[in-house]
Amino acid sequence: MHEAAAIPSWVLLAYLISGVCFIVALRGLSSPESSRRGNRAGMAGMAIAVVTTLVTHFPGTGSPASPGPSEPSIFLFDTQALIEIVAAMAVGGGIGLVTARRIQMTAMPQLVAAFHSLVGMAAVLVGAAAFLNPSAFGIVDQSGAILGVSRIEMGLGVAIGAITFSGSVIAFLKLNGNMSGKPILLPLRHWINLAVGLAIFFFLYGFFDSQSPVDFWMLAALSFAIGFLLIVPIGGADMPVVISMLNSYSGWAAAAMGFTLHNTAMIITGALVGSSGAILSYIMCKAMNRSFISVIAGGFGAVESSGAAAAIDRPYKRGSAEDAAFLMSQADKVIIVPGYGMAVSQAQHALREMADQLKKEGVEVKYAIHPVAGRMPGHMNVLLAEANVPYDEVFELEDINSEFATADVAFVIGANDVTNPAAKTDKSSPIYGMPVLDVEKARTVLFVKRSMGGVGYAGVDNELFYRDNTMMLLADAKKMVEEIVKSLG
Repeated sequence: MHEAAAIPSWVLLAYLISGVCFIVALRGLSSPESSRRGNRAGMAGMAIAVVTTLVTHFPGTGSPASPGPSEPSIFLFDTQALIEIVAAMAVGGGIGLVTARRIQMTAMPQLVAAFHSLVGMAAVLVGAAAFLNPSAFGIVDQSGAILGVSRIEMGLGVAIGAITFSGSVIAFLKLNGNMSGKPILLPLRHWINLAVGLAIFFFLYGFFDSQSPVDFWMLAALSFAIGFLLIVPIGGADMPVVISMLNSYSGWAAAAMGFTLHNTAMIITGALVGSSGAILSYIMCKAMNRSFISVIAGGFGAVESSGAAAAIDRPYKRGSAEDAAFLMSQADKVIIVPGYGMAVSQAQHALREMADQLKKEGVEVKYAIHPVAGRMPGHMNVLLAEANVPYDEVFELEDINSEFATADVAFVIGANDVTNPAAKTDKSSPIYGMPVLDVEKARTVLFVKRSMGGVGYAGVDNELFYRDNTMMLLADAKKMVEEIVKSLG
């Protein structure tokens, strides 16, 4: 049996400082203005946690799970092990660095989903290692059996990690266009999910009761399966909620593995990520008028949508960059509504230049951000911050929605579902009930869209295109805005 050695006070202090840094990071990330400071605090906290964990596991420093003198442990590094760990960190860090430098902002949601999948798989692998060699983790009793509490921690960590991995892979495929963004509804899916869920609890109890390898591996396999089953029926309109939900899952998986590894930093970090992700998911569901339970249960109650009628036969008003420039230059107030189309064309810098031109002519300019604009929470805020748009000009839906009625022009650039009035009137629409930006109340709506053939990520047409006060600006978003800037000049 491995007795857990007393953890040195300086280690507890270091982990406490690390936890405080993570809390400061979360606080900083709550606002675009303080997000950079928040990121730095998070990086500092993680550096402290990693260095402390490595140092405490060198011989003679007092490992949290130090074995007796005759009992070798994977926690006590020899030279080869140290080289392998440093090499693994170098490879992983190098891949992360290269990926972060090359990734486009439009692909950031896919990247986040991919990272979540890695966290989930890491939890599964740690759990498997602990199951196969429990004595090395100091989680066995005098008979050599895994401690009961450790079985629960291990089983939960593996289950949540497996769900996170397979669910994140499906989210990545949907966001990356490798899989349809529409809900994929399997026959009897709710009964299948219920059966698989009950089986997971059955094998979790079996593993706790008997430490059976069959129970452990069946638990892992079924958890991988239900992660797939839960995310497949969720449509593109709910994908921002899925991203934040998977973020929460990855945190809880890390926390569970923290108990297995006797690592306080992992427990604190995982709990922070898990709880903050759950809160964000709830906020996103509320913003979209979705049931939190329904979404995490795999789109419970979702139905196939036939979508809107074809737009090709409906009349609409088409304008040019010169028309848009004239209308906005004569306006007193212009509200800009950015969406995923702006991200795809990387039009944020040109958009800021257009806004600067309008402000020089005495026009009041504001930006309206919907909570689920783009493919992940805060997507539009990050893009506008990248273009150095002043923070005091950017407003959330609940703070600016009432101002559209007093706006001369609503300039919608690449946003579709979040401006669709059908969300308020059409009960058959997949976005029905989702709060939307009331752009149709503006005197004139200028809608930048690549063509009339496409629809939003939810797969429905936008009736706003065909209203009398809407002028369609059909072109690549960046090129259209650049032409408007030239016309303003």
